[in-house]
Amino acid sequence: MDNIFENKLGLVLPGGGARGAYQVGVLKAISEILPDSSKNPFPIMSGTSVGAINAALLAAESESFVNGVIKLNNTWGSFSSNRIYKTNPMSLFLSSLHWLLTLITAGILVKNPKSLLNNDPLQRMLIEAVDFEGIQSNIDKKNIEALAVTCASYSKRSTSTFVQSNNSNLIWKKFHREGKNAVINVSHLMASVALPLIFPAKIIEHQYFGDGAMRQATPLSPAIRLGANKLLIITTNETHRDIKPKQPPSIHPSIAEIGGYMLDALFSDGLYSDLERLDRINQIVDNNDSSIKTNNKKMKKIDYLVISPSKSINEIAQNNYHQIPLSIRLILRGLGVKNNRNSDLVSFLLFESLFTRSLIELGYEDGIALKNEILHLTQVN
Repeated sequence: MDNIFENKLGLVLPGGGARGAYQVGVLKAISEILPDSSKNPFPIMSGTSVGAINAALLAAESESFVNGVIKLNNTWGSFSSNRIYKTNPMSLFLSSLHWLLTLITAGILVKNPKSLLNNDPLQRMLIEAVDFEGIQSNIDKKNIEALAVTCASYSKRSTSTFVQSNNSNLIWKKFHREGKNAVINVSHLMASVALPLIFPAKIIEHQYFGDGAMRQATPLSPAIRLGANKLLIITTNETHRDIKPKQPPSIHPSIAEIGGYMLDALFSDGLYSDLERLDRINQIVDNNDSSIKTNNKKMKKIDYLVISPSKSINEIAQNNYHQIPLSIRLILRGLGVKNNRNSDLVSFLLFESLFTRSLIELGYEDGIALKNEILHLTQVN
C-alpha cells in the first residue's frame, strides 16, 4: 500500500478492561481544549479491546465530537458489572461447577467451558449504545476517514485489523498480522474484548477471534497504515510507577496476581515496544532529510503524544473494591484477591460507576494538564 501522508491525526486506544474509563476522561478534556469542539479532530480511529468500543462509539457520533464524548461519558458513568457480565450467584455457581466437573472428568462428562464469565449483557448494551449504521454515515460525510478494530484469530495465530472506510485499498498482510475491509458490527467489538479465559471468543467469518491485544506486537501500525502522520495515544498503563520488589520476598504469587500481571503485559508491553521502534524510525528520518522511501511506501516522521494515568489505577480500584458484587468478590477471593491489597485483576474487572467515574475524573485532569501538548499536536500545519 502506498501511504500518502497528509495532516492526519490518528487516535489510538489500547485495551484495559474497566480501565478504559480513563480514556473517556482524556477525550472529555480534549473536547473542552479544542477551539471547535464540534469538529472531530481524529479522521483515523484505531482501537483494541475496550479501546475498540470507545473508538466505535466515538466514530458513530463523529458528526459532533463533543456529543460523542458526552455519550461516552454518560455510558461509562452509569456502568455496573451486571451490564458487562452476568453476576447473579446462580450463573456464577453453574459456571464454577462447570469448570470443576471439566477438570475432574477430563472433559468426558461435560463439554469444555467457553469462559469464566458470561458477557452477554455487554453485547446487549453495545447494540443499544453504538449506532453502527452511523459509522458508515459519518465516513460518507467525511467526518471520519477510517475506523480500525483489532482482534486476534485463534485459528490463524495472528491479529486481524478490521477496517471500515470508503477506501478499499486499505488492506495489508504482514507476518502474523493483516488488515481487512469490513463493516464493523457488534461481533467485531465483542471479539476484540474477549479476554482469554475470562470472556468467550466470537465467530467472525467462520473463525474464532479473541482479544485484539494478543499477539499485537505493533499496536500503532493500523493507524499509521491508514494514513495518520500524527498519533494521540491514550493508554491506561501506569507508566509513572517505579515498582520495587518487597524485601524480604513475599509469599508465592496467587492466581489473581499472575492473571493481573498477564493482563497488564497483554495491554502494555506491545505498545511501549512499538513506541521505542517508532522513536528509532523518527531518529533515522530526522537524519535523512525528513523522509525515506522503501520498496512500496514513503516513510515520514510520526509525531505522537502518549497520555497515561498520573495516579495509580490499582489504588483507586482498591478503594472501590467493596463496590464489586459479592458473587464476583467470592470468586476473586478464591483466586487470591484480598480487599486490602492492590490487584491488577480487580482494576480490569471493576465495572462499577464509582470506579469508572473516578477514572474519568483522573483522565480529565491529566488531559487538562497536557493542554499545550494537545493543542500543539492537533493544530493544522
